[in-house]
Amino acid sequence: MHGERALIPSVTKAEAAKALDRFTEVNNEANKNLDAKLIATVESGPLGAVDGAGLRARNTVAPGGNPDFKALGLGDPRFLIPRQVGWPKWFVADVAPELGESGSGTNRWLMVFERGGAREAWRVSYVASVRASAVPEFTRDAQGYVQPVAAEGSGLVVDPGELGGAYTGYLAEGDAKDASVFAPGSSTSELVSSRAKTARTAQSATQYADQPATEGDFAPLGLRTKDGGALVFFATHHTAKITMLRPGVTPQVDTYTRALMTGTPKKSVTLGRIARQTVLVPAKKDGGGQVVFLTRTVGLVAARGE
Repeated sequence: MHGERALIPSVTKAEAAKALDRFTEVNNEANKNLDAKLIATVESGPLGAVDGAGLRARNTVAPGGNPDFKALGLGDPRFLIPRQVGWPKWFVADVAPELGESGSGTNRWLMVFERGGAREAWRVSYVASVRASAVPEFTRDAQGYVQPVAAEGSGLVVDPGELGGAYTGYLAEGDAKDASVFAPGSSTSELVSSRAKTARTAQSATQYADQPATEGDFAPLGLRTKDGGALVFFATHHTAKITMLRPGVTPQVDTYTRALMTGTPKKSVTLGRIARQTVLVPAKKDGGGQVVFLTRTVGLVAARGE
């Protein structure tokens, strides 16, 4: 059996457990020492981009490491393993996070592990913190393997490959575009409203630009749920340019943003962010429905001052 031609499980449970253990060990070491190069050995895609930038910024501010470091533990693993043909392959680890002495809460982490070939190491591209009660039931075959959803022709109200474009179009045009596709909430209608209210103030004007992220390890990934819909992970790029309107007034920039910044923020600052989203997408059948956001996490990856 060859992974590049045969329909086979993407990973064994034993291999998945080893990948999770390796991630936990390296993640703790990288965060303790604020080592962006080390985190890149276990993270990729939108998670790796944001965490890498964050560690670079924090290392610039505190080159001696993180004095407040608390070790991360990932317990009670449940592995969601699909059958796949070819590369890349991926699986999801559904785990209970424990940070320091705080113990575990009511949330589960859904962690997407990917690798592009048999000789590559598994790296995590998405992490979503979801209430345990909100984790859906997945479609499984007779052997317990879950079913991946194709990027196109999925039978969903929005194909996974089109989600990023539909969402960024919605943010740009609000009710004028795709408003009926997305359920109202903090990541949709409330975000559009907040942007509209703060786009121009007495002090500043803010311009937004949003783009889908679909290439390589930023590609959307989905698993079929028992109701015929899917749980989908997808990423987007977001840029905000904040320009001060009053002469002599400069943008206020925090220490960590300044650590990532090129140029000098005399009049404006442009912030580049990456967001990773986890959504429930209903099937088209029976009239369909709306895309519901379970999580949305946004992180700064670049800054430019002018």
